[in-house]
Amino acid sequence: MNPFRWSFRAQMLSGAAVCFALIGFAIYSQLAWGLVPCPLCIFQRIAFAALGLVMLAAGLHAPRGAGGRQAWAVLALVAAAVGIGIAGRHVWLQLFPPEIPACGAPFAFMRETMDTPGLIRQVLTGTGDCGAIDWTFLGLSMPWWSLIWFVLLAVWGLLAGFRRRR
Repeated sequence: MNPFRWSFRAQMLSGAAVCFALIGFAIYSQLAWGLVPCPLCIFQRIAFAALGLVMLAAGLHAPRGAGGRQAWAVLALVAAAVGIGIAGRHVWLQLFPPEIPACGAPFAFMRETMDTPGLIRQVLTGTGDCGAIDWTFLGLSMPWWSLIWFVLLAVWGLLAGFRRRR
């Protein structure tokens, strides 16, 4: 069966399942392989969770009208775009690591001691350790794979929302 012909509900629920599976893999790699996530990795997990929740809600709602499906698709695109921005920044830091290798204080410490805008600014300007590559698959690091998955899920959500239905 062609997944591009699935119902809106099936397409969005499968997208949500992919998001939650990717989060599960990230947690597994942290616990089983000892890969410690940097602040940008944590924000990518949050972006996958947000995208997964949007897709889950869209799949559960499954509006019959094109306008409702398109609205859910745009919300999924917004969540995916945030993830694309974070993963893109992380990939850029891996391609061009700063000279001083440190991402800063641990995320938990920063969360307790900084205001929200300062925390976001600090995390998104991650340095050295965020540029370290601890794991690769087919020659691509985890942030590269995150970027690819965010783009694929954005396209998947848009196709689900804007495809003509019979």
